[in-house]
Amino acid sequence: MRFTITHVLKLLSPVLLLACAGPERPDYSAPPAANRAEASVAAARPVTIAFPDFGDNNPHPWDGRAPSAYAVHGIDVSRWQGAIDWPTVRSSGISFAYIKATEGGDLADPAFPDHWQGAAEAGVPRGAYHFYYFCRPAEEQARWFIQHVPRDPAALPPVLDLEWNHVSPTCRLRPDGATVRAEASRFLDILTAHYGQRPVIYTTPDFYRETGIGSLPGTEFWLRSVAGHPSTVYPGQSWTFWQYTGTGIVPGVRGGVDINVFTGSVADWARWRQ
Repeated sequence: MRFTITHVLKLLSPVLLLACAGPERPDYSAPPAANRAEASVAAARPVTIAFPDFGDNNPHPWDGRAPSAYAVHGIDVSRWQGAIDWPTVRSSGISFAYIKATEGGDLADPAFPDHWQGAAEAGVPRGAYHFYYFCRPAEEQARWFIQHVPRDPAALPPVLDLEWNHVSPTCRLRPDGATVRAEASRFLDILTAHYGQRPVIYTTPDFYRETGIGSLPGTEFWLRSVAGHPSTVYPGQSWTFWQYTGTGIVPGVRGGVDINVFTGSVADWARWRQ
């Protein structure tokens, strides 16, 4: 059989198409993991989409380094978000999720089990957070958290949410800074011993200023700052996460949602998670 140029091109066309197609994109339509073990494996091997661009119902005109300059973005959620389409959240570019688990010593978020499992099955790295009440001992609150959040080596470090709650119907106590720091240290120590990871502290500008919580040694911080870069709002304070909006728009989540950035690059994120 004699080969013409046309014959050769026809034979080579499948190869050329494959070569030009580039790397295969992850299949976000894959079925959920069949069990908890497979879910943990999926969460341990996420695909990080660098520099995603999310909407905001109330955007801030950022001066200096804006959130969009950071590579790794994540959300924090609770029952107020309702049902979440986690595969869509993952494919939108969200690289992590922190999920509310407990509050004080007697409140558990009813959506936590579904959010915890759904994020894992979709391959979204997830961690749990506890909202602290100053009317209960640290030991009691730590045990309450442990009772509701399973140990999972693929999970992100737990988070202790420390902020004043002036609208609480049951606890508006504001201890002095020394008491706050002592209680926080006790809580962190108990969770570190149980989970093998030292929790991150989430806090707000007024709580940070009034309690000196930033002086707690050996602690990473997640800082809320919706109207300025953390370097301006928390001068000199190092941080791991920055919550830059509470009115974000993320596909897969109905309504506004908190969006956060990780402080480093994609490579830094991979190292931090090890």
